[in-house]
Amino acid sequence: MSLIVETIRPEVGAGNRTPASSGPHGAEPAFQVIRRNGAVTPFDASKITVALTKAFLAVEGNTAAASRRVHDIVEDLTAQIVASLTRRSGTGRTFHIEDIQDQVELGLMRCGHHKVARAYVLYREERARERSAVRAASATAAPALRTRNADGTLSPLDEGRLGELVREAADGLEGVDVVTILAETRRNLYDGIGEDELALAPILAARTLIETEPNYAAASARLLNDRLRREALTFLSGRPDQATQAEMSVRYADYFHAYLRRGIVAEQIDPELGRFDLARLAAALKPERDLKFDYLGLQTLYDRYFLHVGGTRFELPQAFFMRVAMGLALREIDREARAIEFYDLLSSFRFMASTPTLFNAGTLRPQLSSCFLTTVPDDLDGIFKSIKDNALLAKYSGGLGNDWTRVRGLGAHIKGTNGESQGVVPFLKVANDTAIAVNQGGKRKGAVCAYLETWHIDVEEFLDLRKNTGDDRRRTHDMNTANWVPDLFMERVESDGVWTLFSPDEVPDLHDLYGPAFKTAYETYEAKAARGEIKVFRQVRAVDLWRRMLTMLFETGHPWITFKDPCNIRSPQGHAGVVHSSNLCTEITLNTSDDEVAVCNLGSVNLLAHVSGGGLDREMLAATVRTAMRMLDNVVDINFYTIPEARRSNLRHRPVGLGIMGFQDALQRLRIAYASEEAVRFADESMEAISFHAISGSVDLAAERGRYPSFEGSLWSRGILPIDSLERLAEARGGLDLDRSATLDWGGLRARVIATGMRNSNCMAIAPTATISNICGVSQSIEPAYQNLFVKSNMSGDFTVVNAALVRDLKARGLWDEVMVSDLKYYDGSVGSIDRIPDDLKALYATAFEIEPQWLIEAAARRQKWIDQAQSLNLYVANPSGRKLDETYRLAWRCGLKTTYYLRSRSATHVEKSTLKGVDGRLNAVAAGVHASSAGPIVVPEEARALACALDDPTCEACQ
Repeated sequence: MSLIVETIRPEVGAGNRTPASSGPHGAEPAFQVIRRNGAVTPFDASKITVALTKAFLAVEGNTAAASRRVHDIVEDLTAQIVASLTRRSGTGRTFHIEDIQDQVELGLMRCGHHKVARAYVLYREERARERSAVRAASATAAPALRTRNADGTLSPLDEGRLGELVREAADGLEGVDVVTILAETRRNLYDGIGEDELALAPILAARTLIETEPNYAAASARLLNDRLRREALTFLSGRPDQATQAEMSVRYADYFHAYLRRGIVAEQIDPELGRFDLARLAAALKPERDLKFDYLGLQTLYDRYFLHVGGTRFELPQAFFMRVAMGLALREIDREARAIEFYDLLSSFRFMASTPTLFNAGTLRPQLSSCFLTTVPDDLDGIFKSIKDNALLAKYSGGLGNDWTRVRGLGAHIKGTNGESQGVVPFLKVANDTAIAVNQGGKRKGAVCAYLETWHIDVEEFLDLRKNTGDDRRRTHDMNTANWVPDLFMERVESDGVWTLFSPDEVPDLHDLYGPAFKTAYETYEAKAARGEIKVFRQVRAVDLWRRMLTMLFETGHPWITFKDPCNIRSPQGHAGVVHSSNLCTEITLNTSDDEVAVCNLGSVNLLAHVSGGGLDREMLAATVRTAMRMLDNVVDINFYTIPEARRSNLRHRPVGLGIMGFQDALQRLRIAYASEEAVRFADESMEAISFHAISGSVDLAAERGRYPSFEGSLWSRGILPIDSLERLAEARGGLDLDRSATLDWGGLRARVIATGMRNSNCMAIAPTATISNICGVSQSIEPAYQNLFVKSNMSGDFTVVNAALVRDLKARGLWDEVMVSDLKYYDGSVGSIDRIPDDLKALYATAFEIEPQWLIEAAARRQKWIDQAQSLNLYVANPSGRKLDETYRLAWRCGLKTTYYLRSRSATHVEKSTLKGVDGRLNAVAAGVHASSAGPIVVPEEARALACALDDPTCEACQ
């Protein structure tokens, strides 16, 4: 083992170093390595190959057979390690020698070579102790360092500003040590370091410390904000410029004026924003709110949201929030007052608008809506128009849900050609490829979900779309899929009955029917099929089809299970059409037709911001919801519509979807375990309050602005609120076992709705909030925590995430130390198996797979009684089996849930059981790549396994 680290160390043989490109896995010669003495030498990938080979042979022996086996292993490992080092080279083209060694260690661990990795780790520690002893024995003054300016000249490193910057970043943050950050920063500096790398060095220095103290996430964010300020101020002034947080509190107003001018000239900002009273708005900015971010939140904004010209960001956080607020206040009478009100809500993190709104508000193309739902007709012109509409809607960041049930099935007669149809699957393949081609304006991957009703003759092929085997021309590897399940099918499953599949061209009215009317028509068609009056049909055992649906969910994570009847029976808009599908994330339930493409406008209340140890702050919540509803309603009028059917539908019905995030954070602040009746009650009570105030807010808007045009005849107009529509579902099913209790004055609100009307046909929907919850630094949506300590991977990079509340509790009990960090890594962020942790904390901080899925369903069912749309409900099953899945999804149906979302399994990913410092990287900001919060399908054989959507991957979460 003595040669393992020596071979990688650039000090060894540095004078005879070959170019990086000369090795078998060589990177570009432009990559360099920072030596421990601060010198910089070319990066040579072949050194990794040699070191790995010696490491394996030192552990496994030097026989011929071992050498042959090791050669193949090392080739693959080297390629992976070099790829990890270089794949995000835009953040810096230098690697510290420790970074390389960290990646080697992680590569060994990730690939299961634990003996080699263990020996490697031990030897690294031994060498580190030796170097430390040498330095202590021969301590000398550190050489003076210089920075390389943009013009190529060298200037002395401004140690004073570096120290001030780090001190400012640590100010007020318990457990954050200035000396430690500075020491780690200086380790990554070298003579002639560029300005960008110098700005990045303290950020990454602080970031490596997050695993031991969560407050370093806030310190990292403050350091990142300094880098952003330098970038923006320099861009706007045309000369090198920078400011500390304290200096910026004075300069923010002047910056804001310059920012708007430059954004308008660059055609990034709507010129109308320049006609606001800018002095009034600038005076309302709160620079201190820049300090509210943690690192992941600000890095996400930096990478994906802030306006830029040629990749140079010129939008600072408070300007960003004010730009969005101004964009949402354009049509207000006193638009400055409303913009300030909206800005205050957004920048406080009490409420956050959805990603399309944050992307596009105040710009020249303000496409602010999150979700679009379409129904595809059964003719060639209509099919390809629908695919074109998908492309236009996706271009500006919309997520799509397509109802394909009307398209005739395989073997159906085509009258115009006297031929036979190839069914719906070939068209789904085209829609899949279109979603990839139109990648939401280059900001994230296009995202679409196809829905098919369970009686469609092609449903069994539909179930196979996400498989990795079979004819690839009949697979859609990038498209989400969902079953649209009628109650009658579930009744046949429960009774072990027969289920008949039809082609929709022969049973056209089934598409628009639900409840008892669907049952009558369906049984009539079954009788006709038995008499030979229907040509294309097939009978299957309902239980067999159900098992196959669950099997595909088991293997591929798709299709999701969504329920047609509760979506329609409880829809306020049943008088105006039919809900034919949900959306990309299964929380939207709106009518679609040939003339109307449903649109929904989303935003989420941060529940954590509205609770304290004493419970829910109902007064604050009411104020938040009232303003949020106004913002969401404004989206309808301001929105840029890419197709006329979307505009027609949105203006006629004006639906919005107010949701929540930070649910588990709120539970933890209230000291309530997720798997408890108390948590179910809190889900009920908190959603009741949000529902009450959302409906009340819509009534207030109706009084001010008028009812939505299709109000008459709706459930609202008849005094049937969401809590009342439960009785309609219970009547259709012959009963529904669900708590109906209420605590607020629903009678008074019901009277106001009837008398005044509603501004919005729909008010609530709980979306995944995969990205906006990161911005606010809270748990997403209604999800239980996936892990308490993990590496989160997304478009912004790889980030250590630690549950700060857990750390605070462990510190209070004297349990937070290096051993605890190590244990959390070993047990994949779970506290359940750590003996030292008391039982009350194990219950409070239980992770998703430690919570039985029925608790998630019970809580969701209690929320659903207050929601006029639906909720994105992921289900976590730690030890999946056919019986477990059957019980879980039947329970979801019996409880009256409208939809479910992903099925997730524990084995999708694991936290690296080694140093997370290596994952976090240093100057190169690269990582070994563990999608630790990604939750994929249930474990199946490798050849059948498919990757499901990642919880933390904003490239495939379009809603928020």
